[in-house]
Amino acid sequence: MSDPAWLTWAREIQAIAQTGLAFSKDPYDLERFAALRRLAARIMAEHSGAEVGRIEALFDAEAGYATPKVGVRAAVFDASGRILMVRETADENRWTLPGGWAETNQTPAQSVTREVFEEAGYHVRPVKLAAVWDRARHGQPPTLFSVVRMFFVCALEGGSATTSLETSEVGWFAEADVPAELSLRRTLPHQIARMFAHWRDPGLATEFD
Repeated sequence: MSDPAWLTWAREIQAIAQTGLAFSKDPYDLERFAALRRLAARIMAEHSGAEVGRIEALFDAEAGYATPKVGVRAAVFDASGRILMVRETADENRWTLPGGWAETNQTPAQSVTREVFEEAGYHVRPVKLAAVWDRARHGQPPTLFSVVRMFFVCALEGGSATTSLETSEVGWFAEADVPAELSLRRTLPHQIARMFAHWRDPGLATEFD
């Protein structure tokens, strides 16, 4: 499953406009790129029902060469082979692997370590980059921007279950007991299944789209 064609095209128009606005010196070209950005916003608003002004504001906040946004997710396993999950308050307390956006001046491994501690209270050590997946190619709900997520298998080093402003519960689950009410914007069932596969067989190659 992939994103609808109109969303793919609108993202591409926005990316062309953003990059053009960043590097063009010709005032007429700058006007055309700005018009393209407004067009991309109107297309997304028409198909999504969102306010065009809100989408334009999000696009206006993006500058420089257009690239995908990078997210990180952690597959942390305990000694019993259970995986760590958290309830996301931003998505009606549905379950997901801990994670979020990669931070500036942090490596992806540092970012995923921070996210686990902030969302679940545990200290972990990334031991394997298990997957690098393009969000749009995995059937997740559409988003304005292109997103790539890096999934790390992590070793548990210490800490204790602690919730945060972003999470309402922390839990450990065997593969057969993974909750059905997942935050599908963040983590999909087949992605969790692949993390169990990588934990059982550390020699598996990193997966990517």
